[in-house]
Amino acid sequence: MYKTFFYFLFFISHFSYASEDPFNAFISINNSKNASGINIGIKDNIDVKSMATTAGSLALAELYPSEDAFIITKLKEANYSIYGKTNLSEWANFRSFNSVSGWSSVGGQTINPYGINRNPCGSSSGSAVAVASGMIDIAIGTETNGSISCPASVNGIVGMKPTVGLVSRNGIVPISASQDTAGPMGNSVAIVAKTLEVIAGKDPEDEATYNIPNNFKLTPDLDKNSLKGKRFGLLNSGMEDEEGKKLLDKAINIIQSAGGEVVIIKDERVYPGEEEFFLLLYEFKRDLEKYLKGADTPYKSLQSLIDFNNANKDRVMPHFNQEIFEASLEASSKHNEYKVSLKMIKTVRYEFDQLLNQYNLNAFIGLTRNPAWKIEYEGGDSVAMDKQRSWGNGSFAAIAGYPHITLPLDKVEGLPVGISFIGSKWTDGSLLEYAATFEKLNQ
Repeated sequence: MYKTFFYFLFFISHFSYASEDPFNAFISINNSKNASGINIGIKDNIDVKSMATTAGSLALAELYPSEDAFIITKLKEANYSIYGKTNLSEWANFRSFNSVSGWSSVGGQTINPYGINRNPCGSSSGSAVAVASGMIDIAIGTETNGSISCPASVNGIVGMKPTVGLVSRNGIVPISASQDTAGPMGNSVAIVAKTLEVIAGKDPEDEATYNIPNNFKLTPDLDKNSLKGKRFGLLNSGMEDEEGKKLLDKAINIIQSAGGEVVIIKDERVYPGEEEFFLLLYEFKRDLEKYLKGADTPYKSLQSLIDFNNANKDRVMPHFNQEIFEASLEASSKHNEYKVSLKMIKTVRYEFDQLLNQYNLNAFIGLTRNPAWKIEYEGGDSVAMDKQRSWGNGSFAAIAGYPHITLPLDKVEGLPVGISFIGSKWTDGSLLEYAATFEKLNQ
């Protein structure tokens, strides 16, 4: 059975516990941070030297990397100061079908700052909440499918999932080499664009970055009216909901007021949920064990992590189990099925680009995600989300490895909802420009 999973992160290290954080976005604060730099939060599946990288799991609580991830090196060179590490959904929401976004056995439950007992979405929950609560202006999250875009939307901030390959994954706890990417999450399009420029670029240790075109330049012009004369295809998820239609109408009016055009498209794509989920299952064991092999931890295999969880069930699995871990073990030997899943990616890309070309579109627009649902530990997110309105976009872009930016659109009953701009490969700069103009007009 297919589910959409989100990447999540928390903070843990030998630095001070973030007791002043009322939303539990941070596990720890770096007391030795550079006061003159730009403070930035780092999701806790990303290696920062001398700070623990736990992916939210107590099994990795003592994993202190000896080197920074590639993107951390670039951030430090650009005078960004590591403020702390942010909490995430344990194992980036890829441990159980009944996981609760924002919860990890290391960091506990991160809370959405809007409303009471509202879910922060994941898996980059802590990164989103740290920005939304005003503790910092910018953070780094990671996404496999929805893990930047969803928490950014429901917490009312800007989140950018870049083209897969634009940002190195070296030094990041993985789920899937086909879909994983890191990306910036901030309180404005401008700081997100600036930070993406810093972390983007080729890394000899990540082959996906070799695909960055030689003439590719990520220097968006955020001051011009980038919507004028552009055509956007409307992704109509949410249109049948009264509040969703109001939000889409507002987005359409903003784009039209700037001289852009919104086109009603006939989108007959069928989401390949089963094939995508199998791809993630297969790649998770392979890619995680590759990461663990080079990490200073006694746990070198997925089986050893399963054994740890079973031995520490009361602390690690008080709310949900590890069915996805177990399914990944089983999937790892099914090589023919994996080949079918890889072909599926090519089909998704072809259909994505064909739809853009058919209507002569510059990008797609649509509602990012429905408002935040309540936190429920009995049955997890899947049960809680079934109790309210539901809409969302971005999964086709996640499979294809294409860029997706979300920014605040409005609120429903006091809860934020984001608008998405989604484009084809290497259109990251254009999406940032569209978002910047929309941000100015929307206020």
